[in-house]
Amino acid sequence: MSPRSAVAVRTATALPPWLAHALRAQRGPVPWSAVVRGALAAGPLLLLAVLVDRVSLGVLAAIAAMLAGINDRPGSRRASVRRLGAPALAGAGGLLVGTYAGDHLGAVALSLVLTGLGLLAGGMSAIGPVASGAGTQLLVAAAVGAGMPLPESGWVRALAFLAGAGWLLVLRLALPTPGALAGDFRFDGERAAVADVYEAVARLLDAVGTDDATARRAALTAALDHAQDALAGPRLRRYASSTAERRLHAQYAAALPLAEAATALAWAGEPVSERASEGPRRLAAAVRENARTGPLPAPSRSAPALRALDDALLRAADAFDHGGGGDLHTRRRSAGDVLRRALGVGGREYGMRVGLCFGASAAIAQALHHSHWYGQHTHWYWLPATAVFLVKPDLGPLVSRVLCRAAGTVLGALIFAGFAAVLPRPEGLVALVAVCGALIPVSTRHFAAQTAVVTVLVLALVMVGGEPQASVSRIGETLLACAIVLIVGHLPMPGERGGHVRARLAAAVTAAHAYLVHVLDGSEDRAARWTLRREAYRTLAEARTAISLAAAELPALARHTEGTDEVATLLERLVDTTTACAVHLDDTGRLGHRHSRRLTELLEELAAHQELVELPRQLPRGAVAV
Repeated sequence: MSPRSAVAVRTATALPPWLAHALRAQRGPVPWSAVVRGALAAGPLLLLAVLVDRVSLGVLAAIAAMLAGINDRPGSRRASVRRLGAPALAGAGGLLVGTYAGDHLGAVALSLVLTGLGLLAGGMSAIGPVASGAGTQLLVAAAVGAGMPLPESGWVRALAFLAGAGWLLVLRLALPTPGALAGDFRFDGERAAVADVYEAVARLLDAVGTDDATARRAALTAALDHAQDALAGPRLRRYASSTAERRLHAQYAAALPLAEAATALAWAGEPVSERASEGPRRLAAAVRENARTGPLPAPSRSAPALRALDDALLRAADAFDHGGGGDLHTRRRSAGDVLRRALGVGGREYGMRVGLCFGASAAIAQALHHSHWYGQHTHWYWLPATAVFLVKPDLGPLVSRVLCRAAGTVLGALIFAGFAAVLPRPEGLVALVAVCGALIPVSTRHFAAQTAVVTVLVLALVMVGGEPQASVSRIGETLLACAIVLIVGHLPMPGERGGHVRARLAAAVTAAHAYLVHVLDGSEDRAARWTLRREAYRTLAEARTAISLAAAELPALARHTEGTDEVATLLERLVDTTTACAVHLDDTGRLGHRHSRRLTELLEELAAHQELVELPRQLPRGAVAV
């Protein structure tokens, strides 16, 4: 078979994007520390509640610990305070509102209140990952508060919810990560993240002049994003930081000019010697071991980017020894920027779909609750709570979410039915909750697996709380929620479809423009340049993620974002070229002919895509001259 025929066969047999995404799972090492925390969270809390005869409060605390466990991702302790704490606070507020609304409002008024919460949470979710987690917990807790029959008042329920999430946060802050006991384990996540940046720089230098350079540059961006998040949490002391903390900030800041020089070398496309990557690798080892760098091999200084790399290595060695560095890790977002994301076209589209799905599912669930559908079961809140996870576009394409949720629920319900038939009560069910809590950090790699584990855990909690086995009704409610979300997901909405993707792409254009203008203006403020460069690459990565998710939708939805991937590719090339220009200007004081020609070509190509995203009016479109 000829190569052309082989390609044709592979193309013909390739799965459609929406199905391929549903079958794709994340890979990586098992997060054993998160597994331990999961085992020590929901299960022990529920056991304690059983022992003191406050089972209903234990169920709420276990639900909160479960939701916090879903957000317990790899990273630093300081970042976990916001990543776990903000959603927990939102969940407690939702539980409080849901409880009092459920106690004092009729079905119609309650559905309207929940719809309003859905609009609010949907708009919040467009801000970023932490806000999205907060929106999810707000709605899930509101549904639980409105529908779960518990004897406690709203504020007692909210305190129990905070206690459950707070317990997992305490475990996250107090327990050391395996392998980190030799040093100051308080900073093990930050240290690993910063070391990964230096290693990513070295890998990019190894790939200069090869086809892997683009992928390695993207991996460097991901490593810098992760390190930025790891260092962005609260300082351990308000007015003064420890020596180790200051050193980590300095090490991160020192990586930025190295990343800039490596990107410029990748743009030039001329292979460099293996000696060039030895220095960043030694810096990576020094960060991991919390040790001094020792002598660093100097690369050749035959080109502007190589001279920039050598200078960056010298600055890094000085920063490692003296521990001085600016606060270059914080994303400088104003309140206005956050509001624009929440109230912009992406936030409005997101909010309308979440609000409609949440409100409609709550209304349908209450109507069925008063019919013979539920029989002796009283958990009507399961339907809107399920719809919350299904309607969140940041969890994956719509059809992929629906398929995974349906398959995971059926599997989890069948597994639980088997366990419920043989396990003693309540001790066996408490042990099952502990096991599921330990499995959540691993199951988050695939939505169907996560759904199966969560289904088993929730059904166990329901039985411990005194309700009968509910596997069959759980399957029926999930399938009904899938149908509701599929219908709402394909309904026409006011405004243009694909608003979330276009909003992300517009943010990337704005950041790339700010970076380009700063470089071409010849500013001497390199710290500001590195900050702008980080924001440009970071917003591009966010746009890429949104575009890839939209492309994996069914064709009826995917067509609304066609062409956005091409714009993102052009923006990435523009930011890469701007980086090469910055390094060249530092060395020579003027742009080379190749840099000017490439900038002009890219700006003209971007100008041809005005129908997809509006370029800033002051963006230069003609020949670039400095």
